[in-house]
Amino acid sequence: MLALAFALWLLRFYRLSELPSGIQSDEGADGVYALHVLQGDHAIFFPEKASGREAIGVYAIALTTALFGRTLLAFHLPTALASAATVFVVFWLGWLLFRQDAESTRSNPWRGLFIGGFAASLMAVSVSQMFLSRAALRANFLPLLLSLSLALLWLGWRQRSWTKLALAGACAGLLPYTYLAARFTPFLFAFYALSFSKPFGHLAIGKVRAELPRVGTFLGAGALVAAPILIHFALNPEHLFIRSGQLWVFSEEQGNPAVILLRNVWEYLLAFGFRGDLIGRYNFAGKPLLNLWQALFFWLGVGAALRRWRHPAFRLLLLWLGVMILPGILAATRGMGPNFLRMSGAAPAIFLLSGVGMWEACQFVMRCFPALQRRAGLDFLASRSVPAAAIGALAVATVLYQVVDSYRTFFLEWPGTPAFSRAYQTEWTDVAGVLNAQPSETGTTYVIPYPKQNEHYADEHFGFEYLYRGTMPVHIVHATTPHNLAQRIQFALAAEENVSTVKYLDWDNGYVGGDARAEEHASALLGKYGRFLHIEEFERFRFHVFTDVALEKPWQFYESLEDLEIHFDGGISLLGCAYGQGTQQLSPPQQVNPGETRHFWVALLWQTAPKLELEYSISLRLHIAGGEKVHQQDYVLRNQFTNTTRDWVAEEPVDTLHYLDLPLDLPVGEYELRLVVYDFESLKPTVELGVWEPETTIARLHFGESN
Repeated sequence: MLALAFALWLLRFYRLSELPSGIQSDEGADGVYALHVLQGDHAIFFPEKASGREAIGVYAIALTTALFGRTLLAFHLPTALASAATVFVVFWLGWLLFRQDAESTRSNPWRGLFIGGFAASLMAVSVSQMFLSRAALRANFLPLLLSLSLALLWLGWRQRSWTKLALAGACAGLLPYTYLAARFTPFLFAFYALSFSKPFGHLAIGKVRAELPRVGTFLGAGALVAAPILIHFALNPEHLFIRSGQLWVFSEEQGNPAVILLRNVWEYLLAFGFRGDLIGRYNFAGKPLLNLWQALFFWLGVGAALRRWRHPAFRLLLLWLGVMILPGILAATRGMGPNFLRMSGAAPAIFLLSGVGMWEACQFVMRCFPALQRRAGLDFLASRSVPAAAIGALAVATVLYQVVDSYRTFFLEWPGTPAFSRAYQTEWTDVAGVLNAQPSETGTTYVIPYPKQNEHYADEHFGFEYLYRGTMPVHIVHATTPHNLAQRIQFALAAEENVSTVKYLDWDNGYVGGDARAEEHASALLGKYGRFLHIEEFERFRFHVFTDVALEKPWQFYESLEDLEIHFDGGISLLGCAYGQGTQQLSPPQQVNPGETRHFWVALLWQTAPKLELEYSISLRLHIAGGEKVHQQDYVLRNQFTNTTRDWVAEEPVDTLHYLDLPLDLPVGEYELRLVVYDFESLKPTVELGVWEPETTIARLHFGESN
């Protein structure tokens, strides 16, 4: 037991305030809602952020935040504690289920201790369980409460204890507050109860009726505890399917459900010994849920349970596994392998079946050893001590190997990979730490460009929102297109009552994904419409500081557009054009100097016809005057809201901004900038009306010497 406690401390709590060193998107919303709870905003279900949140994880983080402040330790501690508690409950449950022989009522406590201990040990040192437990994922409460409910139910039923039955029901009633997969647990309880009717013969129908008071105690306690969230879903049925509607394999957008189901079943079978979850937040390098040796014991346990399915303990584990793996199988995997988070409710059954398999293997060896001993002439050895010691050593070696592997994976290999920073968005921890250390300055506003990470999470960055404790306003804007980013920054600043200083964050190259041109564009515009002061350098980013920023008119590089009137037969027209370098707009007499900057920008003004259903792209091509093409870049046309042309308002002007990365070795001379507009899906070009050619010259340029 002491060894198990040490392994749990090492793999669940060691350096928990440092690793993971960020807050992933799947867990962050719970922290934001926890702050709402601490401000008095209580709820049974939180529907607005990240596809809805059940309450138990939110209130647990609120409690630790109240105790330890808005820190990574407070954020991750509740689920680490829940995972550690689950291990001990699984130990207890294994002992309860198997302390009697399957063939008789004879007591066999060593079997219960062995199966429970081995299952708990494997669960404690599992890589997948460690990954899930050290993240603040509310799913960690599901295996804890489900295992506890089943243990209390088993014990209360056999002891005829009304108190334990009521506690079992209360734990079952808490399950809907944990995680989406918990909605399958009523089927587990129902199927298990029905399994005691004929043909299994353990309880006749008359005896079932006699047990109704105990059933009523369990169900009544569960219904009472679950009533608030059940009433909430009854009043707000749309909240019930916020997330499941996005993942359900039978929804039309997922494709052929039969194909998806077969693929999912295969993927989840591979989790036992071959290939695991490919999502970096839940696993490392696709490690299987069980390695090959552990998977061997698991399948031995499944076989033993099938052979003895009439015994309630084995039947429970089989039903548990079958029902609670369904949340994963019935959800679209999108090529990411088995989802360990969605199958978390089945984890205790998986490890208990592995314990059963290990026990069965031991019994087989113990039965075979005397015959092997006589054949080898080793009768002088004690008949049971040697195989018992060998089996014990094998079990200990299996667990110790997994301890070393899990420690090396999470603490040594995983943090050094780029995927670690992406999974936990560690950049937000860095930014929050820097901003929390800054003195409060009236009128100072921070602007942080950041790429959109997930379509379901809108513009939220929950980890930063939880960790940032400062009072100065911070605006996070998406670095999508240069034009879009500039307008978002201007709108954000205009919403503030007092803006005297703007600090614009510039990420180090490669630290965060996004459009580097968009960030450069926004910084240049801040310098154009404000006054640059200085740069504040930090380890992985820097702030460009501006003052006297003008917000009265729209930010744009160009002062005016050269009027054009080019109508294309596809229902789109080009009405104007401007181009330049940096913040300087160029006119035809001026020359372009590639040595000053590689970025040459082109602003275009568009208009679309009514009922346009196509998504148009453009190709900007640089030609030697009257000659060959020397450079080309293509772009999908998007407005400032990133909508493609099919979603533009008909006949409303839309301006777009595009960059050309000019080759530095362009010879001096005259060039033509030509435009092709084409359908993004079919690649079919549209042609200019009256000219009937797809390629249109929109500017004539002179390139001078590089500086």
